[in-house]
Amino acid sequence: MLSVTRLDANDADILIAGAVAHAEQIGVPMCIAITDEAGQLIAFRRMDGGKVTSSTIAIDKAFTAAGAKKATHEYGAASQPGAAAYGIASAIGGRLMVVGGGLPVIVRDAVVGGIGVSSGTPDQDRAVAQAGIDAFLAQL
Repeated sequence: MLSVTRLDANDADILIAGAVAHAEQIGVPMCIAITDEAGQLIAFRRMDGGKVTSSTIAIDKAFTAAGAKKATHEYGAASQPGAAAYGIASAIGGRLMVVGGGLPVIVRDAVVGGIGVSSGTPDQDRAVAQAGIDAFLAQL
């Protein structure tokens, strides 16, 4: 039997609040998704002005980060032609994201969930996701 540690709704609220605060600071309305350790959606927020097309992307970034237990930007270089993971972006019905903005949420060396952010540049998305994680870890 396994024991699993995962994010709950309260944790998701903290992650989203931290991400929203940073998105407001940089002036980019974002779509923010939080998943559990298996990549299943716990919470989602589309800020006023967040791109409608970014909703699914944010969810899939969180899914990828949690399920694969690695940041989506790490797949970026690895998925280019000639690289070891070339073509991986088409895996899982196209849900596997290779663009920055999806980060695993790690507590005591275990992935407990994922955060995915979309609507800005990959660097902006990644920074907003990291701000969410930083806010969450500060509460532990």
